[in-house]
Amino acid sequence: FLPSLQVFPSQDPLDRADFNAVEYINTLFPTEQSLANIDEVVNKIRLKIRKLDDNIRTVVRGQTNVGQDGRQALEEAQKAIQQLFGKIKDIKDKAEKSEQMVKEITRDIKQLDHAKRHLTTSITTLNHLHMLAGGVDSLEAMTRRRQYGEVANLLQGVVNVLEHFNKYMGIPQIRQLSERVKAAQNELGQQILADFEEAFPSQGTKRPGGPSNVLRDACLVANVLDPRIKQEIIKKFIKQHLSEYLVLFQENQDVAWLDKIDRRYAWIKRQLVDYEEKYGRMFPQEWCMTERIAVEFCHVTRTELAKIMRTRAKEIEVKLLLFAIQRTTNFEGLLAKRFSGCTLADGTVKKPEVPPPSTNPFLEDETGTETDEIVIEKSDTDKPKKPKVPDNPFHGIVSKCFEPHLYVYIESQDKNLGELIDRFVADFKAQGPPKPNVDEGGAVLPSCADLFVYYKKCMVQCSQLSTGEPMIALTTIFQKYLREYAWKILSGNLPKTTSSSGGLTISNLLKEKEGSEVAKFTLEELCLICSILSTAEYCLATTQQLEEKLKEKVDASLVERINLTGEMDTFSIVISNSIQLLVQDLDAACDPALTAMSKMQWQNVEHVGDQSPYVTSVILHIKQNVPIIRDNLASTRKYFTQFCIKFANSFIPKFINHLFKCKPISMVGAEQLLLDTHSLKMVLLDLPSIGSQVVRKAPASYTKIVVKGMTRAEMILKVVMAPHEPPVVFVDNYIKLLADCSTDTFQKILDMKGLKRSEQSSMLDLFRQRLPAPPSGVENAGSLSLSAPTPEQESSRIRKLEKLIKKRL
Repeated sequence: FLPSLQVFPSQDPLDRADFNAVEYINTLFPTEQSLANIDEVVNKIRLKIRKLDDNIRTVVRGQTNVGQDGRQALEEAQKAIQQLFGKIKDIKDKAEKSEQMVKEITRDIKQLDHAKRHLTTSITTLNHLHMLAGGVDSLEAMTRRRQYGEVANLLQGVVNVLEHFNKYMGIPQIRQLSERVKAAQNELGQQILADFEEAFPSQGTKRPGGPSNVLRDACLVANVLDPRIKQEIIKKFIKQHLSEYLVLFQENQDVAWLDKIDRRYAWIKRQLVDYEEKYGRMFPQEWCMTERIAVEFCHVTRTELAKIMRTRAKEIEVKLLLFAIQRTTNFEGLLAKRFSGCTLADGTVKKPEVPPPSTNPFLEDETGTETDEIVIEKSDTDKPKKPKVPDNPFHGIVSKCFEPHLYVYIESQDKNLGELIDRFVADFKAQGPPKPNVDEGGAVLPSCADLFVYYKKCMVQCSQLSTGEPMIALTTIFQKYLREYAWKILSGNLPKTTSSSGGLTISNLLKEKEGSEVAKFTLEELCLICSILSTAEYCLATTQQLEEKLKEKVDASLVERINLTGEMDTFSIVISNSIQLLVQDLDAACDPALTAMSKMQWQNVEHVGDQSPYVTSVILHIKQNVPIIRDNLASTRKYFTQFCIKFANSFIPKFINHLFKCKPISMVGAEQLLLDTHSLKMVLLDLPSIGSQVVRKAPASYTKIVVKGMTRAEMILKVVMAPHEPPVVFVDNYIKLLADCSTDTFQKILDMKGLKRSEQSSMLDLFRQRLPAPPSGVENAGSLSLSAPTPEQESSRIRKLEKLIKKRL
C-alpha cells in the first residue's frame, strides 16, 4: 500500500494500510442514536460499490480491444517501411545516373590534366638533362685545369641533378652521362690524392712552407667525393705528420723509456701548435684534424709504450710507474679540456658514466682538496695528485697500457701496508696505552684513522688507474691488513687476565675470605680496553663503508667479488672479547664478597641490621668500575648496554648459586639476606647511570633481566622463610612462588632451611606427588637454565679450573 499511496495520495480511510473495519464502523456510528441513520449509510456504500463495479467493467471491456488495435498498428508500420525502401532505391538509382553523367562530362578534362603533367615533367627533365650535359663537360674541363674551388660547387650540383635520372638509366644517353660523372669523380679522387702525395710525401720529413689554396679547395671536393678519399687524405697526412715521432721515440732510443715520458707529450704539443699555424685553414673545420692528430698520437703512444714495457718489465719500479701514469693522465685531462672527443673510434675508449650522487660518508670529495695527509710514501712521486675528470672521453686512451703492470703498484701497497702495521705496533709499544681521559668519552686509537686514510688514498689511486682486476687485488690486500690490524693492534694489546698470568697456589685459595681483594685491571687498563672497543667499533662501521665504496669503484661484473664480511666479523669478535674482559674483571672483583656471604653463619644471626659488609663491597666495586667504563664508552652507548646486560647475566646466577651455599639459615638470617638481596637489586637497576650526574632511565632489556633474576633470588629467600609445617602448604607455596619443577633446586631449599635428611626425604616424595605434569618438558628445561649458569656466564676456563681444585682441596 505504501508505494501506491505515495504515487496516488488518498484521504479515504479505506485506502489506509492499517485499515480496521471495527474502528471504521465505530467512526460512522459513535453512539446508539446514530444508528438511526444506518439505512442512509448503507445506501451510500451500496451506491459506491455500484460505481466501482461499473468502472471495473468498463476497464475490462476496454482491454478486450487492445490486441486487435496492436495488430492493426503493426500492419500499418510494415506498409510504411516498404514505402521507405522503395524511395531509397529510387534515390540510389538517380545518384548512379548522375555519377555516370559527371564522368562523361569530365573525361576530356582528365585527359588535358594528364597531358599538362607529362608536358611539365618533360620540360623539367629536358632542363635537367641540359644542365647535366653542360655540367659534365664543365666538370671534366675544370678537373684537367685543377680548378678545385669551382669543381666543389659544380660537382655537388651535378650529383644532385643526376639523382633525378636514376629511373631513366635504361636510356643509353643517360647511362653514358652517369658513367662520365663517375669517371670524373674517380679521376678527381686519384688526382687529389696525387696532389697530397706530392705535397706531403710519405718518405722524408720536409714539408712546404705554408698551406696551399689548391689543396684547401681539394679538401672541399673530397667532401663531395667517396668518403674513402677523405679518409685516405686524413690517414696520409697524419701518418706523414707523425713520422718524425716514430723516429725520435723508437724503442732503442733513450727518450723512449718511462722516465722521459714527458718529452712525448711535449713533442705532440709543439706539433699541434705548428699544425694550427701552418695548416689550420687548409682542412675544413668539420674534419677536426687537430683532434685526429692527437687521437692517432695517443693510439701510437699506447702501442709503443705497451711494447717497450713488455720488453723491459723487470726495470719498472712503482715510483717510475706512478710517475708515468701521473704524466699520462694529466695529458689525457688536457686533451679533454681542448677537444670534444667526436673523432674517437667506437669501442676504443668508452665515455665514462657520471656516477650517481653518493651518500656514503667514507669519501666526501674525491676530486677536491684532501685534508687528510699521510707520511708513508718515500717521495712525492708515490702519490700522484692527478685530477679525475668526471666526464673525460680520453680517459684511458693512453694510460690503459699501464694496467697489465699495475701488479707493481699492488705489491708496493702490500709492502707499505705491512710497514705501516709494523710501525703501529712499534709506536704502541713505545708510547704505551692511551692516557685515561674520561672527558672525551674514550679515544679511538689514532693508528686506526691513519690506516683508513691510507686505504682511501690507495683506493682513489687504483680506481683512477683501473676499475678491473687490480681493484680486486687491492681489495685482497685491504682484507689482509684489516685482519692484521684487528689481531696485532687491537686483540694483541688487550690486557691479560690475572688468572691466566699468575700461578694458582694453595695459599691464594686459602686467602679467599671476606675482605680479601683480588687483582683487577688498573684504571689505565680499563681505559685501554674501552679504547680498543671504541676503535673496533669505528673499524667495523668504516669497513662497511669501505666495502660500499669499493663496489661503487669496481666494474659492475666484479662487484660480487668485493666482500669484507669476514673482516667485519673479526672486528665484532674484538668488540665481544673487550666486553667480556670488562665483565670478567668486575665479576671477579665481586667474587670475594659473594664467597664471604656463603661462609657466614646465617643460623647465628640474631637481628636484622643494615646491609651486610659483602653487599657494601659489591656496591663499592660497581661504583669504582662502572662509571669509568660508561664514560669511556660514551660514544658507543649500545656496547655499554651490552656490557651491563652481560654482567647482569653473569652476576645474578652466580649470586643465586652462592645463596644456595648459605646453609643453614635462620628466620632472622633469611630476613637479613632478603634485605641484602633487595639492596643489590636496587643497585643493579641503577647500574647504567650509577655515579653519573645525568640520570638516565635504564634500557628496558637490561631492566627486564635484573628484575627477573633478582626476583627469583627474593622468592628463594621467601620460600626459605616460610614454615615447613604443614608440609603440603610448604610444597604448594614453593611451587607457586618459584614455578621450578627441579628436585635439585627443591633439595637446595631444604638444605638452606636446615632440615634433617629424614624430613627432606618425606618432603621430596611429597614434592614429586604435588608436581603438575608438564605438557612437553619445557618447564624443566627452563628451571634448569635458571638454576645453573650457562658457559657464557662462567668467568673463564682458568676460573673453572680453580673451582675444581678448591673442591678437591
